[in-house]
Amino acid sequence: MIRRQLFGDGALDYAQPAGDPGLFGPDSVTWRVHANPVILAIGGVAAVILELAEPRVRSGVWEHSTFRTDPLGRMQRTADAAMITTYGPTAAVERRIAMVNRMHERVRGSTPEGQAYQAMDPELLTWVQVTAGYGFLNAYLRYVEPGLSPADQDRYFAEAAAVGERFGTGALPRTVAEVEQLFAAMRPKLKPHPIIGEFLGLVERTSPVGLAGRAVQPLLVDAAVDLLPAWAPLHLQITRPAIRLRAAQRLMRALAASARFAPNEIVSQARARVGADDLRAA
Repeated sequence: MIRRQLFGDGALDYAQPAGDPGLFGPDSVTWRVHANPVILAIGGVAAVILELAEPRVRSGVWEHSTFRTDPLGRMQRTADAAMITTYGPTAAVERRIAMVNRMHERVRGSTPEGQAYQAMDPELLTWVQVTAGYGFLNAYLRYVEPGLSPADQDRYFAEAAAVGERFGTGALPRTVAEVEQLFAAMRPKLKPHPIIGEFLGLVERTSPVGLAGRAVQPLLVDAAVDLLPAWAPLHLQITRPAIRLRAAQRLMRALAASARFAPNEIVSQARARVGADDLRAA
């Protein structure tokens, strides 16, 4: 059983109200991609690496969140938000989006270099939203369904844009090509920084499933680094030896395959809510 402690406090009842599809629904590509917790873990770490490479995002995250003091709690809350946004009933999703927006309205400051930032800046919100989608989709392509059609890959970003824009981003990329264009535009703004290494060290030492999980975490980090755009590891000075990356790929592929056959309580409840057939963590 994939239990709720992997995704925060688990207080939300995903089984009610009956018939409510939420913002995506069971026929969406998003429901397919986000069903596998291994994919969310790898893709989530890859996304945060890219986020922390942007100096204004890095300062906002590091100065206004609990990553340094409570990394496990912070990661669980982030995962919980992803599950609510994806599988939650409409009212719960809208409450969570409103809560996140209220929190972001208070986040502002200056980077050590003197560059002002505020979390509600559409450019920064766009980068955070798109890097999350990039991480999740590419982890899914790498470890679950490499043959996902280009049309469905575009549909994934279109679905993400329709929801992500509720966070105040403005227009988001809606195709793989548009995401690639955004990455090309952002690349000159991304910088290596010791905080990225500090974050990866925290992830390597922190797991929601105890000692067994901590043994796996370093390879999960390697898999996340391996998922970055081809230019990014060298650009951000976080390269890994090829032998470690191959070991990480083998283990993550095995874990992702195992997760496909483990009941995911949240996904099962969401599908039951809309009367869909049960879906394993595909």
